[in-house]
Amino acid sequence: MIPDPVDNLGRLQGYHSPQVEVEVRLNTNESPLGPPPEWVRELREEVAAIAFHRYPDRRAAALRRDLALLHGVAPEQVFVANGSNEVIQTLLLTYGGPGRSCAVFEPTYAMHGQIGRLTSTRVAVGERSADFLLDLTEVKRVLADALPEITFVCSPNNPTGRAEPREAVEEVLGLAPGLVVVDEAYAEFSSWNALDLLVADPQLPLVVTRTYSKTWSMAGCRLGYMVAPPVVVSEVEKRALPYHLDSLKQLAGRLALCHQGEMESRVAAVVAQRQRMVAGLARLGVEAWPSDANFVLFRPVGRSGDQVWQGLVDRSVLVRNCGSWPRLADCLRVTVGTAEENERFLGALAEVLT
Repeated sequence: MIPDPVDNLGRLQGYHSPQVEVEVRLNTNESPLGPPPEWVRELREEVAAIAFHRYPDRRAAALRRDLALLHGVAPEQVFVANGSNEVIQTLLLTYGGPGRSCAVFEPTYAMHGQIGRLTSTRVAVGERSADFLLDLTEVKRVLADALPEITFVCSPNNPTGRAEPREAVEEVLGLAPGLVVVDEAYAEFSSWNALDLLVADPQLPLVVTRTYSKTWSMAGCRLGYMVAPPVVVSEVEKRALPYHLDSLKQLAGRLALCHQGEMESRVAAVVAQRQRMVAGLARLGVEAWPSDANFVLFRPVGRSGDQVWQGLVDRSVLVRNCGSWPRLADCLRVTVGTAEENERFLGALAEVLT
């Protein structure tokens, strides 16, 4: 007989982003462009030298060293995993669990709370302010009540797009009784990042998570990492599965770092397209929120978000329907794509709203 899942976790719904056959996919915040051709060529050439009959470097030492050089930290401050979600899961396996708690502030990235519950960590939920930034009075209340081992801050916040001011993150660091985990999946699109705080003080109770899925055009690789105090990295490594990061992925991540200039130029192009998209949404009369990421949250005024989402799908354009998320009734989130994709989206939205 198959036993019941532990703590009824089987009743939880997994992370879900509908994938349908369309011509324009702007729903998962991926890079609109594939990796640089030079990276593809280099990967093809070097993959032949991988000893596939041997286990990979368990500690991913070379990749950690290269990431440390990129960010100006020590290799002992870097932990690499299969996407930033595995980083978050390993952190919660290390510092969460039964009898412990983590704090999230809604609306925010759903996987923080989801992974918390999957690891039997109690999730204390607070609300953001009306402009979707952290409400520091609410932060104080939640932290005082829950005394969480981990406080999650998503900056820029997904799905709302805003980056938290540096002063707010510093205040949360001063208030939190445990670790503050700043999820910076979209940091490259923002004007500042919390990683600078760790560079200045490596012993801060701060963890910054990053991903290769967005600006590095490597969503298909599932590669992410964190920068943290060495003692945190040391403890997290004890909970990671042995050889969890394969040799090909380690190679791909190292080669990508050789194309920093290409990544920066792509970020600048996406930011320029984001500005054009926001202007286009304004012309259509929809409510849109400021964004420091590679996506824009918007709400079609006086229209059903579900109907607008379906109308876009009918025109072969897919965006993310955020209507079921806390406080985001009728909201949709659109990824910034290529100029052609963005024009296709705005044209389709104009037709739907007519």
